[in-house]
Amino acid sequence: MTNKEHTLIYDKNGKQICCSLEEKIDRKSPPPLMHSTEGHSHSHSHSHDNEGNWKVYFPAIISFVLLISGIALDYFDIVFFQGWVRVVWYAVAYIPVGFPVLKEAFEALKKGEVFTEFFLMGIATIGAFAIGEYPEGVAVMLFYAVGELFQSAAVRRAKDNIKALLDVRPKIANVLRNKSFLEVNPNDVKVDETIQIKVGEKVPLDGTLLSAQASLNTAALTGESKPQSILKGENVLAGSINLDGVIEVKTTKLFKDSSVSRILELVQNATSKKAKTELLIRRLAKVYTPIVVYLAIAVCFVPYFFVDDYVFRDWLYRALIFLVISCPCALVISIPLGYFGGLGTASKNGILFKGATYMDKLKEVNTMVMDKTGTVTKGVFKIRDIEVFGNYSKEEFMTYLLSIESKSTHPIAKAIMEYPVTGSIPEATEIKEIAGKGLQGIVNGSKLVAGNKKLMTQFNISTPKEIDGIVESIVLIGIDDQFAGYVTIADEMKEDAKETIAAFRQEGIDLIMMLSGDKDSITQQVAKELGISNAKGGLLPEDKLNEVELLKQDTSKTIAFMGDGINDAPVLAASDVGIAMGAMGSDVAIETADVIIQTDQPSKVVTGIKIAKSTQRIIWQNIFLAFGIKIIVLILGAGGLATMWEAVFADVGVALLAILNAVRLQKMKWN
Repeated sequence: MTNKEHTLIYDKNGKQICCSLEEKIDRKSPPPLMHSTEGHSHSHSHSHDNEGNWKVYFPAIISFVLLISGIALDYFDIVFFQGWVRVVWYAVAYIPVGFPVLKEAFEALKKGEVFTEFFLMGIATIGAFAIGEYPEGVAVMLFYAVGELFQSAAVRRAKDNIKALLDVRPKIANVLRNKSFLEVNPNDVKVDETIQIKVGEKVPLDGTLLSAQASLNTAALTGESKPQSILKGENVLAGSINLDGVIEVKTTKLFKDSSVSRILELVQNATSKKAKTELLIRRLAKVYTPIVVYLAIAVCFVPYFFVDDYVFRDWLYRALIFLVISCPCALVISIPLGYFGGLGTASKNGILFKGATYMDKLKEVNTMVMDKTGTVTKGVFKIRDIEVFGNYSKEEFMTYLLSIESKSTHPIAKAIMEYPVTGSIPEATEIKEIAGKGLQGIVNGSKLVAGNKKLMTQFNISTPKEIDGIVESIVLIGIDDQFAGYVTIADEMKEDAKETIAAFRQEGIDLIMMLSGDKDSITQQVAKELGISNAKGGLLPEDKLNEVELLKQDTSKTIAFMGDGINDAPVLAASDVGIAMGAMGSDVAIETADVIIQTDQPSKVVTGIKIAKSTQRIIWQNIFLAFGIKIIVLILGAGGLATMWEAVFADVGVALLAILNAVRLQKMKWN
């Protein structure tokens, strides 16, 4: 994405609320703990455009060379390297890395923000110069600058997982106008226009396939590496890559409403809500920083009243060490980086959190409530069983049924028509639809009826008792007033549904409940297959909401709801964590939910829980690491047992360790 391109985000009233993801991320990450966002931007804003260029490291290289040269000249006691020459040498070494920090400290002071890390670093290093510790003053600022460069690299790596989604937005669309295809901006394509996608090109807008078939790479959208085969009339998602042959698609949505644009919008907003842990650290930092400054002042002056051989220079040195150690760089860097890494890792795995708050909340879930159709089942009718009575073969039986059902548009008829037969299907005549019961007609000279038990009763066709215990949708067939057999139609279970339920229990989710608008008998059967003991069917949207509200009366329960339909939106909003199936889910459900599963795989929810738990664990590891080491070195510094070099490690060294720990999250395997 170029700097000139923008993704415009609007609120419900049509007001623009955000610009590009790249700009938004740069404003938001890493969020400061001790000062304003502007105050922390020096290591990002000035180098962002050139962060991939060696020039961004040039100031640090100059300072490093001059510092090492100065230390060598000191060591060999070179005659000319004394007095003002030595001071100027180290001052020149200090300026490339120190000036940006001092500038930020000054800008923050103008805004009334005194206690920033820039202020602490400035006072500590200038103080080191004031007492003649020139090499240490330069070294502290140099290592701080190097730490900032590492921070930028780590944040950039974490951002790449999310920013990669920008690359799936096509830049042009070939639209059919005036009997020829023209290249236009995707924003200019209207609904119901025909677009052409060549091999290797990205689909610019959502639509339905007009060509006979297509092979698409949807990895950027779903995380699935296996190409998807799409048939004529099926949905095609924007951002998919066409792998085989030229295809044509009829658009069903505008570019701004397409799947990829919606996904990008969710990602753009993902870092805007701060998790509770991060907010807590920010509040603590506002208290922590002034306390540290006052303690440093106390370390410098209070011993005057208690120590007989008080030397101001020695105690000032200890106070300066105290200030350097106290800089909370590790927290400033690692906590937001931890959350950002978690969000990026989740998006890479097809899971979009609308905010870090929901990542924290998901790991606390102990009650999982779910819809059935489209959530644990595919929401598509398939033939489950075929039972033939009499002297008909299965092939002959299905030929009769396909003949009469070919004239129907009912979803069950469409499912039956997918059954493969080797021979030709005879033409049915005199077809008549009997409302609420089924169809009748003539096939190969035989009278045929296909429908429910009421239809069989109407034509005095007796049926076996075994059909009374079947809960799935069933089509009964009579040929020449004799019962010929039946076909059961059922929603197909998702491949990973059963293992998902078992994994939920392993993750500590005690209560699993299924709420469905489908028939209770079907709901109970699906629940039984999945090992769910608590299930209710035949529910209206308000009934589902009431069930969840009853569960919420127990404050010990943290409730997540998984759904995909418009009727699930109220429950998604009411639950602690709303999880929507994003690939086939309704727009309303996706807008309402807190977590979006792009692949429609329920097992991804388990992956999301694991990522959330790992993210939280790494963040707390960094917090304890930072505070633990700093407290130890602070005590040593106050007692005169630590030098500026130990202070540098306690500041920059711990920050780098925290960064490496946070980046580790992106290397973990989740499948």
